[in-house]
Amino acid sequence: MTGVVIGWKRKEPAFLLLYIVVVFIYFIHRTLQLAHEHRSKLYGLRPGWLFPHSLNDVSDAQWRNFRGNLPILTSVFALFAVVANALKAFLSLGAKGMAISWILISLSYLAYLHGACTIYILLIASANYILVMIFARTKYFSFAIWVFNIFVLVCNRIYEGYSFSIFGEQWAYLDNFRGTFRWHICFNFVILRMLSFGYDYHWANQQRHFDQRKHIQRCHTCKSGGICYQLLQERSLPIDNFSFSVYLSYLVYAPLYLAGPIISFNAFASQLDMPARIFATRDVLWYGLRWIFSFMIIEIMNHLFHYNAFAVSGLWRSLSPMDMFIITYGVLNFMWLKFFLIWRYFRLWSLISGIEAPENMPRCINNCYNLESFWKNWHASYNRWLVRYIYIPLGGSRTKFLNIWVIFTFVAIWHDLEWKLLSWAWLTCLFFIPEMVAKSAISTLQVETASGELLSRELKAVAGAITITCLMVCFSV
Repeated sequence: MTGVVIGWKRKEPAFLLLYIVVVFIYFIHRTLQLAHEHRSKLYGLRPGWLFPHSLNDVSDAQWRNFRGNLPILTSVFALFAVVANALKAFLSLGAKGMAISWILISLSYLAYLHGACTIYILLIASANYILVMIFARTKYFSFAIWVFNIFVLVCNRIYEGYSFSIFGEQWAYLDNFRGTFRWHICFNFVILRMLSFGYDYHWANQQRHFDQRKHIQRCHTCKSGGICYQLLQERSLPIDNFSFSVYLSYLVYAPLYLAGPIISFNAFASQLDMPARIFATRDVLWYGLRWIFSFMIIEIMNHLFHYNAFAVSGLWRSLSPMDMFIITYGVLNFMWLKFFLIWRYFRLWSLISGIEAPENMPRCINNCYNLESFWKNWHASYNRWLVRYIYIPLGGSRTKFLNIWVIFTFVAIWHDLEWKLLSWAWLTCLFFIPEMVAKSAISTLQVETASGELLSRELKAVAGAITITCLMVCFSV
């Protein structure tokens, strides 16, 4: 038996490679046929630019808006990066100087996005800062900051960003200057930053144990002279770094304001004065070239296959089971690549501006073989935030079966006030619990034989197939 398993392990890579090549050739061939047969019935197709007489799938509103605004976004962020780096280089600005610089730069950006509604952002941010300063050293801190931020989150949604007329008719004219983007949608990210600032300041006033020396010994980046993100986040900052100017620059920092990735206050404030030195100029350039390459992949995908147009048009429901599987698998990969490009675009400009943020989507979605792996690697910076500010304060792994209900309920409310999102959150918890139980049981078993190792690997493959199939259903409904 052992000899058979060892023989199979030698042949398995070649078999898998052949299998992947055959399957993807068939998928591509069949998708091209479907796109040609149903082209006249698909919604959201526009004249393309890659191939003669081609049509480009811009049926996804989020991707269409992002793609259409790329030229102006790139021009604006390039200007911001040049100004910020020039101020730092020629004026030798420290943390507070750079904070003020980024406040001025970012408020000009917010004035365009939100117009007069920028006032709401500044007022709520100021109220949160005062609240943190009052309660940070008391035992009521967690209760106070969570009640305030959840209250703001809910009210923003209920009142749809508040009309100025509710404060009196003399202010009603300001409703004509609400900018180009709804402020209360972007403010969900500001809520996360306000909570991060509050907890990092609260912990700075306590004796939190972080063994920096042991971390440096174990971390390759820190050992080689750099500073990794974990060290930036976990080490304590001097209390004077928690000034209002640094706090406000963190909340409205332009490159990460619209979509993240989400960075903790400690990590942001640490880099205002001294960049993390994780990325050299060559690395940032390579990061940008990889982004351009990925952008071309999604352009080719949208010009040839029109996956999302099938989903938006509802035509996939009339297809055969195999064709339906191919299209929904394509939709899932389109969604992954779309968010991959959006998040990495903003992170790229943050890197150019001297602030390193956590990477979202560090792993391809096709390489996530369970729900936990998917959640850790989809919106990875948000997962880090949830772990640091909710999961660990609630008890961590000791109470993990209760923590996931709190976490996913917050995730649903944070996204929007809809019962279907709450239902989704609670269903996710129900699916999560059996997986957590199974992983706990498996972790106690020691795989010692070659056949046991093979069985374990094949079970992971089955779990991966089930996970991908479930995600295909979720993204297509």
